[in-house]
Amino acid sequence: MRIGLVAPPWIPVPPPAYGGTESIIDILARGLSAAGHDVLLAAASGSTCPVAKVPGPPPADGSRIGNGTDELRHSVYAFAAMEDVDLIHDNTLAGPLYRHRPRGIPLAATAHLPFSAENHDIYQAMATDTAIIAISKHQADSAPGIKVRRVIHHGIDTQSVPFGTGDGGYASFLGRMHPGKGLPEAIETARLARIPLRIAAKMYSAEEHEYYSAVIAPLLGPDVEYLGELNAADKFVLLGGSVALLNPIQWDEPFGMAMIEALATGTPVVATFRGSAPEIVSEGVTGYLGSNPPELASALIAAAALDRSECRRAAETYFGAERMVAEHLELYAELLAEQK
Repeated sequence: MRIGLVAPPWIPVPPPAYGGTESIIDILARGLSAAGHDVLLAAASGSTCPVAKVPGPPPADGSRIGNGTDELRHSVYAFAAMEDVDLIHDNTLAGPLYRHRPRGIPLAATAHLPFSAENHDIYQAMATDTAIIAISKHQADSAPGIKVRRVIHHGIDTQSVPFGTGDGGYASFLGRMHPGKGLPEAIETARLARIPLRIAAKMYSAEEHEYYSAVIAPLLGPDVEYLGELNAADKFVLLGGSVALLNPIQWDEPFGMAMIEALATGTPVVATFRGSAPEIVSEGVTGYLGSNPPELASALIAAAALDRSECRRAAETYFGAERMVAEHLELYAELLAEQK
């Protein structure tokens, strides 16, 4: 099968540090290639994923993530190069609606954004001739009126992730500097549990810097350390040394990549009942869920006693790259069969 993969234009595939969508596209591209398929990837400048790549437009500015002009220009170059593929899998919002995309080629699109009032009509229009992939059941159920073809959870290459012993004696937080990620709640939770917290967070935009300066920096201290943004190797060292990952998200995140990354290292997850968390965390086995910092603090203390091998096993069984690649290939085959 000849498969065209379209990534967003701002962050390389794989990402040098933060970039959940780009990490998933890298894992998928490698898995499809390993399964014997020809992959043509349209991605940001500097991408090193070992598959064929589309020569693209001038690099998009990483500080302009979400800019519509950047995404549309990227779509123009991507689709012009994909006239001869069997199927296109797009991971942008603008691409599937680009009117000059190749006709007669099945198109799938993963919705990495939450379905919302702001984009509901866009996805409704997209679904008329595009197979929309949701990344969690919660995300799919949040969109009445939007035809979701398949729910496919993200996956991770667990074989490349070192198993951690959790002997660091600290909890970890992994994400970006944004109110929705729940960092103040994580800090309060860790302090209630009297467990040190180490924070790894992406901070690119002016808004993220302002949020850090105004809200987070005053909360730091000897027991709460901000490490900056970590590369993949250092990220897994941080997670593997943690007694638990704190993920007290304050919004309905479609899929929490940090949670399965933690599980892959053997680290349990303590999270709120939001978004995809109940689909990822098995209560009392791979972590706990709570509604507020006092509940989460009790959960954090309890999580330290969980069997880390069960966390790793859950990542391998339910969130492994092989499962994710196989489910995509099953959908691709269905779309190609319908095209005949």
